[in-house]
Amino acid sequence: MRKFLYIITILVVIVIGALFALRVYGDELTEITFVPDAEFVEQDPLASNAYQDPDMWFSRPGKGAQNDPARWQPDFAEEAGAQGEGVPPANQTAVTDGGEEDARFAVFFVHPTSFYDRNSWNATLDDAESQNRARLMVRGLASAFNRASEIWVPRYRQATFGSFITDAPEASQAIDAAYRDIEMAFDFFLDSIPEDMPIVIAGHSQGGYHVTRLLQERVNAKPLQARIAMAYPIGWPISVEHDLPSLGLPACAAADQASCIMSYVSFAEPAEPGQLLRRYSSIPGNDGQPRGESPILCVNPLNGTLNGDAGMEENLGTLVPEADLSTGELVPNAVPARCSDSGILLIGDPPELGQYVLPGNNYHVYDIPLFWRNLQEDVVRRVNAWTADQS
Repeated sequence: MRKFLYIITILVVIVIGALFALRVYGDELTEITFVPDAEFVEQDPLASNAYQDPDMWFSRPGKGAQNDPARWQPDFAEEAGAQGEGVPPANQTAVTDGGEEDARFAVFFVHPTSFYDRNSWNATLDDAESQNRARLMVRGLASAFNRASEIWVPRYRQATFGSFITDAPEASQAIDAAYRDIEMAFDFFLDSIPEDMPIVIAGHSQGGYHVTRLLQERVNAKPLQARIAMAYPIGWPISVEHDLPSLGLPACAAADQASCIMSYVSFAEPAEPGQLLRRYSSIPGNDGQPRGESPILCVNPLNGTLNGDAGMEENLGTLVPEADLSTGELVPNAVPARCSDSGILLIGDPPELGQYVLPGNNYHVYDIPLFWRNLQEDVVRRVNAWTADQS
């Protein structure tokens, strides 16, 4: 019995020590785990007509609902009862409360990081693991925008996860390389959709970064700005003071506002966003100035308002995934949401969504699933508002 107690004591000490190390040296340990120790190798440019190939897209018109992960539509949980009625199937227009059909619109969605290898700074397009993972992400995330007339989700040579947690020059090179693919895909998207069709640009995490860069470089003060009905760079922290002014669109202040930006980063309570805030503060804003403690843009996805507060009764449906992430169901009234003073979106007690919650109650992976049904409604409402403004 004494030996057994000694073993238990030793194990407890080891666990406490590991937790202490994670808390004190979390950033350093994360870098060791994920940041590549290889040299940056510039990949060959894609052919100028690369995105004419349907295989360069996870989602695009013509793929068919069975082969297009963004066209997936989850069911409501059985206990949701009548709350799930009236949800239009994927790729089908719905009738709004005002009796008007949804406006036609095209979505350009950039998927988040699905490549975690530390042997290379950028994924190749034939890396099966990252591509399969990306397809699952498109199914669970881009599908929130599936009431669009057209959804386009490009494949691209994404930067590895470690690129976003280090100041190494190779990280910037990797991110720039990924953006060049996105920009090429965006050009093909613009050439392929009707000239009078409003545009929604959306993405999550790394995809959210690329969306902000498209807004800054391709939209702000350009003729294209007039066609942007909405932008959703979700899961990428945007400084209200140092980033937002360069993006060309304002933050969404009201639920029925069009041509604005919705963004947020999700944490359950008690929230420990220290690692996120340290990284956010250390990177200069788009104006070249230190972000410091400037608030992060937070538009509440439950009620569509800037720095808003909403109870769980306003949550129309959280997408709760199965363990393998291949499917899931919508559960209404699962979590509330309120924007903190620093711009973190707080969702109350930690919900049971799966194994991918990050340290500190960081629900980054679930930023879109947490509010899946509200986002589906939000984009339609705002595009309808954009259409009304044009008349």
